[in-house]
Amino acid sequence: MPVRDAVAGDIDEICSLIEEHARYEGNDELALDRAEMAGHLFGPDPKAWVLIAEKDGEVAGMAFCSWSFSTWEARPGIWLDDIFIRPAYRRYGLGRELLAALRERTTGRIEWDMQADNDRAAAFYAQLGAEPVSGWIRYRWRA
Repeated sequence: MPVRDAVAGDIDEICSLIEEHARYEGNDELALDRAEMAGHLFGPDPKAWVLIAEKDGEVAGMAFCSWSFSTWEARPGIWLDDIFIRPAYRRYGLGRELLAALRERTTGRIEWDMQADNDRAAAFYAQLGAEPVSGWIRYRWRA
């Protein structure tokens, strides 16, 4: 299977994927502190986790996630903060594999954000049976 759990030795690839995704989206400034990120992912009290997608033995993409909990459903779910497949590895079904692996990890909901007007992503998510959440607006409060 081309999807696996990330391990501490993947930290440079994980940070590189996040930085590549930022550049793909037009943010040329993002540079992550590898040690800090390693602490958040693999330290004594992890705050998030990552699935790695591989193709031909190479790291091709990732899903960066954390657990959520729905009080009304009374079950845990997954917050998908970031999914990214390197351009050279697109169209091989790796995004679908990552999302299927997430589906296997919870009986609750899996939620994520998508940039407005990303028609290709919207079409892909619709093929999977995912729907936009009607009637909800996301807020953000930064420290």
